[in-house]
Amino acid sequence: MCLLIFAHRVCPRYPLLVAANRDEFHARPTAPAQFWEDYPQLLAGRDLEQGGTWMGVTRNGRFAAITNYRDPARTAPAPRSRGELPLAYLTGRLAPEAYLQQLQPRAQEYAGFNLLLGDANNLWYFSNSGMPESDSPRPLEPGIYGLSNAQLDTPWPKVSLGRHKLQVLLQGAYIPDHDSLRNLVGDRLPANPTLLASQGLQGEMDQLLSSQFITTGSYGTRSSTSMWYDANGMCHWREQSFDASGELCNTLETSFSRGS
Repeated sequence: MCLLIFAHRVCPRYPLLVAANRDEFHARPTAPAQFWEDYPQLLAGRDLEQGGTWMGVTRNGRFAAITNYRDPARTAPAPRSRGELPLAYLTGRLAPEAYLQQLQPRAQEYAGFNLLLGDANNLWYFSNSGMPESDSPRPLEPGIYGLSNAQLDTPWPKVSLGRHKLQVLLQGAYIPDHDSLRNLVGDRLPANPTLLASQGLQGEMDQLLSSQFITTGSYGTRSSTSMWYDANGMCHWREQSFDASGELCNTLETSFSRGS
């Protein structure tokens, strides 16, 4: 389970604002966000098991993030790792539409995914879930969005909560800061069972994983990332990493201008 709440071209001064959680087994080896030695332009965390990433930005303005698509009918291991998809875009030169068009014919080589990519002013979404609304890559209109492990803006309680928080946050003369963005995805309370049931989420595991920030011992929220671009092309990034008990164990905060 993962979660992204973001505002795309809603604020003229801040064309992209993102708050995200990465949920994973704590035993899976992971390197926290940093600029990579082999790709010095890339700022991202790294999955040390498969070598890919789940979310990152580059000094030339690229942005990408991926979540798993939950589908109990597709549990067999896939030939390729989903983490290579954002990494290939971030380290490549193709425009978002061209990248997704060349990915589309081979999308079923990967387990279910939701892929978000672009830059500060243009975002594209694509999923290999097989749902009609995601059969083709599509550009996103300006708006406030939420993405977890179903289709974009599927109203899972954690998604709806995050979108509502962001809508309230942007009603005033908002100046972004990392703490307020992290709060969009920081709720640790389980969702109301009635709300879960309305989305077909009725199992014990559904309840256990229904909070925005997950702590179950072996599995949970490994990191929370807040980032935004401003109108001057400056990227502001903070990733906070957490241990199995949900305690903060590492922080990386940095800002850099496009092309620096």
